[in-house]
Amino acid sequence: MRWIDQLSDWAGRLSAWMFFVIACMITWEVVARYVFLAPTIWAEEMSQFFQIWATYLAAGWVLKNRQLIVIDLFLVRMWPRLRRIVDIFSLLFIALFCGVAIYYGSEILLESIRMGRATSTMLGVPKWMTESAIPVGFGLLLLQTLAELLRQLRGDAPAIAGTDFGSLD
Repeated sequence: MRWIDQLSDWAGRLSAWMFFVIACMITWEVVARYVFLAPTIWAEEMSQFFQIWATYLAAGWVLKNRQLIVIDLFLVRMWPRLRRIVDIFSLLFIALFCGVAIYYGSEILLESIRMGRATSTMLGVPKWMTESAIPVGFGLLLLQTLAELLRQLRGDAPAIAGTDFGSLD
């Protein structure tokens, strides 16, 4: 499981750097457009490309570091054992969703490669370059989900759902 955690950490760091690069691209576009009166043909599309990849690459890191958005109104009032069951159910649901996203994302990706689809911009970037982010990102999330599920089943993981404000056992 350590290599899955390291892979999620690496993907999370790459994602953070990609968001930094997006900020640089957008800043450059604003300067080029309003100071030099010469907008670029690449900044908008490339920043969108990076945003798609950065978002999907970060998913495993977000799960690993317990940074998912949760509604914990009831969860914090649950007994730890019940909260653990909810966490396991949540992880199983995430794994199922990942499987569906990987399956259909891969179908769309392969179809785009087969058809040679490209964006309808001046750059004409092949669609597979952005569409591949879905199976890759959800693949990383699935790996991290399985690692977290194993930790939950072993009983050596903190709660994913809710915040532990003390034992109610």
